[in-house]
Amino acid sequence: MKPFLRHTGLVAAMDRSDVDTDQIIPKQFLKRIERTGFGQYLFFDWRYLPDGSDNPDFELNRPEFAGATILLARRNFGCGSSREHAPWALGDYGFRVLIAPSFADIFYNNCFQNGMLPIRLDEDTVDQFFARTAQQPGYRLTVDLQAKTIADDHGLVVPFEIDDFRRHCLLNGLDAIGLTLAHEARIAAYEHARGIGT
Repeated sequence: MKPFLRHTGLVAAMDRSDVDTDQIIPKQFLKRIERTGFGQYLFFDWRYLPDGSDNPDFELNRPEFAGATILLARRNFGCGSSREHAPWALGDYGFRVLIAPSFADIFYNNCFQNGMLPIRLDEDTVDQFFARTAQQPGYRLTVDLQAKTIADDHGLVVPFEIDDFRRHCLLNGLDAIGLTLAHEARIAAYEHARGIGT
C-alpha cells in the first residue's frame, strides 16, 4: 500500500447526505474479481444517463471537478452494505481524501485498509469548505497527515483528529497484511521452533 504523507488536490463537492455504498458502486459490478478497474463504475446510476452518456447534472461530471482527488460530502457517507468495493471504486477513480461530518463505521475502516484518508470534521467546517469550493473554481486543499492539518491557498488552516494507530499505518503504507509482514522474522522463528512447515 502506498504511504500517505501529504496530499494536495482539487476538491469535488458532493452536497448529499447518506450516500450509501450501493450508490458508490452498484451491486451489478460486484462480480468482478479484481481490486482494480472499479473507478469507471463509481456512482454509476447518478453519473450516467440511461443511454450511457454522461449526466450533466451530476456533480462529478462538472468540468471544474475533472481530476479531483479530494471528495467533500455530507454526513453518514458510505452507509449501507459493507462492501469493500466502495473504497476500491473511489480510489480507482482517483480520490485520496474524503471529508465529511461523519462516515459509516465499516466504510470508514475500509478506507484506511485501502490507503485512503477519511477525515471527519464538524458540520460548520464542512459548510465552510462547501462555500469556498462554490466561490473559488479550482479550489484545492493540502492535507498533511503528519501535521494533521488541512490548508488551502488562501490562509485557511484546519486541524483534524485521527486515531494514532490508523495514522501510523497510513504514514507507513501498512494494511493488515503489511502489519503482519512487519513481524515476518518473529513469525518465521516461531514456526521454525515448532517445526511448522517442515
